[in-house]
Amino acid sequence: MEIHQYRSVYFLGIGGIGMSALARYFHRYGVMVLGYDKTPTTLTHQLIEEGISVHFDDNPELVPDHPDLVVYTPALPKDNNELQFVIAKGLPLKKRSEVLEMITRNAKTIAIAGTHGKTTITTLVAHLLKTAGIDSIAFLGGISKNYHSNFITSGLSANQSISSPVYYIVEADEFDRSFLRLYPDIAVITSADADHLDIYGNIDEVRLSFGEFTSNLQKNGTLILKKGVDIVPEEADNYTIQTYHLEGDADFYPENIRLENSRFIFDLVTPARTIRNITLGLPGKFNLENAIAAAAVAYTVGIPDEVIAQSLLTFEGVERRFDFQVIQDDFVYIDDYAHHPQELKACIRAVREIYPSKKITGIFQPHLFTRTRDFADAFARSLELLDELILLEIYPARENPVAGIDSAMLLGKVQLQNKKICSKTDLTGELRSSKPEVLLTLGAGDIDQLVKPIRELFTNM
Repeated sequence: MEIHQYRSVYFLGIGGIGMSALARYFHRYGVMVLGYDKTPTTLTHQLIEEGISVHFDDNPELVPDHPDLVVYTPALPKDNNELQFVIAKGLPLKKRSEVLEMITRNAKTIAIAGTHGKTTITTLVAHLLKTAGIDSIAFLGGISKNYHSNFITSGLSANQSISSPVYYIVEADEFDRSFLRLYPDIAVITSADADHLDIYGNIDEVRLSFGEFTSNLQKNGTLILKKGVDIVPEEADNYTIQTYHLEGDADFYPENIRLENSRFIFDLVTPARTIRNITLGLPGKFNLENAIAAAAVAYTVGIPDEVIAQSLLTFEGVERRFDFQVIQDDFVYIDDYAHHPQELKACIRAVREIYPSKKITGIFQPHLFTRTRDFADAFARSLELLDELILLEIYPARENPVAGIDSAMLLGKVQLQNKKICSKTDLTGELRSSKPEVLLTLGAGDIDQLVKPIRELFTNM
């Protein structure tokens, strides 16, 4: 069945950030969408408010009769009762990445890949195309603060065909090698650091997979590659390679960088011209680098200079990406999704850049036992950039515990005087008795559920 012929689609794990974007896509075009997820969240509540039916009991009796398609996430446990029921009944079943391939395979696609930064860049590219009025559909790995969604459309009326946008914009996820199902016209690669070693085994396999991803580029397409990323592009004769970097010696780079009121102002050098006096609406050197990559995409698709400048100024960012929650004279609270040592380092350094004389307290929830095991020393070095560390227990996600791997092990490696382990239930009491100057919550697990209580604690004090 062609994707535009679907009448009903059922999602197993509908509350995931990538799954919910796909659910919104089908719902947007009149398909009956239903789904299961383990836990109610703000996102599942929003889906229900939008008219999507969601339940939270792993009960095969709740699986709809004869859906045209069942979509599942690899994060779903293999022993999930509904998944086993779907398999036993022989219902049409596909991974999220397979469905994304079906949607984008014969359309112009912009894919953002990399072990860091891809969500912010994907969201910014979507904002750039929307500001420019270019018909597009974007599937995001986070919630855009400009549009309050992980699914963004631009210039499309409600009755337009699902195959009608000029561009699809997608986050190319390296987990489970999902990004190898994408065949982009424009691809960005931000980084290829060691991660997901439970999937890849070692850094060499990670880099090989990113190299394989480049071989999927369409003939006469464009690869926008951060200069210095250690991969070997495959079949490079078929497409153009453009590079970007923060420090020059690339096709796209900033110069005359200055910091005013925590915002970067800079000139953007492109292969043909320089766009002067751009103001970036987000703080942090890593966000400046993300902006250069997104601007390179905008330049490639022909967006005018003034629209590029306007978009970078008005971009509000992504929820849980350097997300300011409280700004007071004597207290600042920032929430961030950082869950890899390099991401932690970039986030903490950016905070230090803005608040050089303040004491920085970080609450970190490690994500996955295997990631904590594989990068324990690197995590410790990154967390040592804090003045004070509060460590939560490891969020297991899809994994079972690993012997000897816990937060106490990680804490022992961190060379900080002020460090402790705290339970989630005791956290607000701990913060109430020792109000920090600058507070960070860091991690990709369920630490996001603590953001609202922490924000309310400090706004009411």
